[in-house]
Amino acid sequence: MHPALRSIAALALCVLTLAACVPMAMFASSSGASYANKRNDWGTYVASRDVNAFCLSPKLRFLVWEFEGHFGRKVIMSSGYRDGNHNAAAGGASNSYHTRCMAADFYIPGVDKRDMILFALRTDAVGGLGCYPGRQFIHVDVRDRPRGYRRPVTFSGC
Repeated sequence: MHPALRSIAALALCVLTLAACVPMAMFASSSGASYANKRNDWGTYVASRDVNAFCLSPKLRFLVWEFEGHFGRKVIMSSGYRDGNHNAAAGGASNSYHTRCMAADFYIPGVDKRDMILFALRTDAVGGLGCYPGRQFIHVDVRDRPRGYRRPVTFSGC
């Protein structure tokens, strides 16, 4: 093979390999009225000033990106990290994964909640899944699944 062709082939292989590493969340849309009054906190849209999107474990951050990449739209987080007082005021469990930077409650404008639940059920990084009747958001956390679980631990209406 000609050296120039070999260089072009090597470059093409490198580009394709690196492209697989780019999270599809980079291309997720945040256009529309649903995002108009939302604050962008550390790259994540949040529903209010009380939501802390800074303290997300890397595994949780990648999980949020999986949702954004799959649905092509940015999530809006309604709850992220909570300190002990905030967690108690929110009615969270004393051992909540929110207090460990390992949980998020969010919704995706224009995406049916049932579709988010179905996606969460088949996504390996989801360790826990909570669904609340009458609420538009879902809860996901990145706990380790118990031995033998092929799906997330589910609670509260899932």
